Amino acid sequence: MLFLPLILWIAYTNVCLAQYHINRPRQNFPDTFKFPTEYKDIPRVFEWKNIQYGFPSEQEREQVLRNGRYNPDSPIPIDIAVYYPPNGGPARHFVTTPRFGQGVPYSLAYVTNVQRANGSEIQAYPSYQWHSSHGANCDGLTSVYRVHIDGCGHMWILDSGEIEFVQYCAPQVVVIDLATDQLIHRYRLPETSYKAKVSRFVNILVDVRDPPPRGQCKDVFAYLADPTSKAIVVYDVVGQNSWRIENKFTYPDAKFGTHTVAGESFELLDGPLALAVTPLELGIRRHLIFHALSNELELAIPLDILNNATNWQRGLSASLSEFITLGKRGVQCASHAISRQGFLFCGFLEPIGIFAWNIRTPYNRQNVQLLALNPDTLQFVSGLKIVERPSDGREELWLLSDRLQKIFAGTIDYREINYRVLRCGVDDLLQGRGCF
Repeated sequence: MLFLPLILWIAYTNVCLAQYHINRPRQNFPDTFKFPTEYKDIPRVFEWKNIQYGFPSEQEREQVLRNGRYNPDSPIPIDIAVYYPPNGGPARHFVTTPRFGQGVPYSLAYVTNVQRANGSEIQAYPSYQWHSSHGANCDGLTSVYRVHIDGCGHMWILDSGEIEFVQYCAPQVVVIDLATDQLIHRYRLPETSYKAKVSRFVNILVDVRDPPPRGQCKDVFAYLADPTSKAIVVYDVVGQNSWRIENKFTYPDAKFGTHTVAGESFELLDGPLALAVTPLELGIRRHLIFHALSNELELAIPLDILNNATNWQRGLSASLSEFITLGKRGVQCASHAISRQGFLFCGFLEPIGIFAWNIRTPYNRQNVQLLALNPDTLQFVSGLKIVERPSDGREELWLLSDRLQKIFAGTIDYREINYRVLRCGVDDLLQGRGCF
């Protein structure tokens, strides 16, 4: 039977994450999955052949096309974020398109209702002016890989500061209040927190330790993934301080540097990418769960260790005994996210599907459950979020797939659908029901 009833998964509640694994050898997955005869698909919300940009005017569109700052086939979307206004109103959907090349007019946008030939039009966020200097004004946004929307209605934006892998501005964290679309916080990383000409910040996860409705949303730590310099950066928002964690646990494994999706391969030797924290609701010692893109290991580190800057002053040898090797999956997976009940979701590269693991159980193939399988629509899930709907408290899984292997191989065909945003209810996926 493909889907375990949710109540059986939740039954593993008496032992915390660290107790399962801190004294156990890591789990090894078998070489292959046994596929069921039926599988669940995830409905599509948006689809694009290539990304359709909107501009303040047709004159501006024509100008950026002429000067090469807009090439319709250049942008690659990699992340999705969704915001439900707490007092009702339509959801807002945000996508990122980092400036890997020169033809990307802006790298953070929202999806509009305007339909063009190749998909829904997007518009720059918070405004076109934030992006239009193309790195000349570091008070704007240069290149955004991923964002995080917290429970306080704040969008945390991670700006790498690069265009075409050239550093124009220092990496920065920018926070926008989604109720007003106004800047409320900015933190430029000091040189001690990144490696010049090496670092490339691609993911941000924010842990609000005093969430609403009782909290003030002031006690916040942000975790930044820097896969090219093989590190995680911790940012203490209250203390206005940041520090690097780099050691053998944040490094890739050369055996997993070749990424194969739907029969096409590319080479990428990246360190930490996926970040998730143990939910407050579970009442257990909290951890950051993470993995490198080019590795099979799933790892964890207690937050009380991670959030103490003094623990990391010894560099590569600092706090090594605190890291927990949860297990090995035998294949790469990109982004992941965790539900408030403790289910970690991730998109595997092979088989091409969405899997979930109850963090209270050992990390092995028996406990990592296949929930959705589609070798076409789920090719390289680079963006994955769990979003709570304020109207009824239900959690939704949102995905962005981008066929990255075809971009690397140069085989992408813009007559086909290449980029998709998909959605399903978390409980619906876990229980095998149809997506609401």
